[in-house]
Amino acid sequence: MDALGGCGGAGGFWGWNGFEQRRKKKSSGDRDRKRNTGSSDSVDVSRDAGGYRFPLKQAVTAGALTFTGDTIAQLSGRWKKRTALKQSSSELDEGELWNIFSEHDWIRALRMSSYGFLLYGPGSYAWYQFLDHSLPKPTATNLVLKVLLNQVILGPSVIAVIFAWNNLWLGKLSELGNKYQKDALPTLLYGFRFWVPVSILNFWVVPLQARVAFMSMGSVFWNFYLSSTMSK
Repeated sequence: MDALGGCGGAGGFWGWNGFEQRRKKKSSGDRDRKRNTGSSDSVDVSRDAGGYRFPLKQAVTAGALTFTGDTIAQLSGRWKKRTALKQSSSELDEGELWNIFSEHDWIRALRMSSYGFLLYGPGSYAWYQFLDHSLPKPTATNLVLKVLLNQVILGPSVIAVIFAWNNLWLGKLSELGNKYQKDALPTLLYGFRFWVPVSILNFWVVPLQARVAFMSMGSVFWNFYLSSTMSK
């Protein structure tokens, strides 16, 4: 949910760094020049560009982070199952360790990474562009409003989309309503508890040059949680 992130690094599914990066751009006084250069990183709807420009960099980054989070979730789940079956021994032999890695569910990994690449990356990047244009001044009030809007609008939207995407791949769209009733609210509340403190910490403590990396690491843990929730 920067997930997913400002999408400049997909760093935060309720992320901070998306508009933080654009605040730095505005301070340099060349915002209009950058918008007119047709950069490959942007969602460009100007007349010169002739319409929508797919944000490839943000999509690839989001796909990579969701893949990483899902991989950690799968390995963690299989490790817990193996160790639970071997309660008499705290160590696993080499063959069992190999099985943990070799039993990777690549369809599940593709399902999660395609969500990041096709949906979360482009969608959240467009969302951060909208926030940037709607609240352009880098004031404390605007920054708080952006974080608040992320929780109220982006967070629920991300959860709704990823649940639907997962059930579509599984051929269980008829069960989507039950999935929402069972897991949507707990996932949303967990997102609030996770991303609000992470965003505050990112803004007040982490040095400016390290904020993208910090929020990107946060996205890996969030994607781990999402992937675990989707596999229930």
